[in-house]
Amino acid sequence: MPRPRPPSVRRRKPAPQKPAPIPAIPERGLKIGEAARALGVETYVLRFWETQFPFLKPKHTRTKHRFYQEKDLDVLRLIKRLLHDEGFTIVGANKHIKEFGIDALMRGKPLAKPAPTSSAEHASSQPPAIDGQARRVLSEVRRDLESIHKILED
Repeated sequence: MPRPRPPSVRRRKPAPQKPAPIPAIPERGLKIGEAARALGVETYVLRFWETQFPFLKPKHTRTKHRFYQEKDLDVLRLIKRLLHDEGFTIVGANKHIKEFGIDALMRGKPLAKPAPTSSAEHASSQPPAIDGQARRVLSEVRRDLESIHKILED
């Protein structure tokens, strides 16, 4: 007689974390887990962002532990805002930060772009960047069009 199989255990994807308030940052800084909780992301996300954003450099101890200072957390909040809220890709976020400057973006006021001097120059330049809200609307329109296309194919 065959033995009954134990019920399979289905693992759920963890719910997105909400940023945890941190009353004061210790003098040593925050460990990666503490910083991740403060931002509402996983620790591997912070490690990945370190590889993608060259200006993000938390302090490391001799034993390679990361400690994030207040300025590092501000940079991480900016990166999270650009990627998650405004819909930038990593390449686009890097380009945006280079273009406007990290300090201006952290203050929330990007510097104005210099205006082109002639209409010929303007025609040869790249199209204007799309802001986060427009990007979300375009993404939604694209999804709708793809679903219509799929219906029409069937």
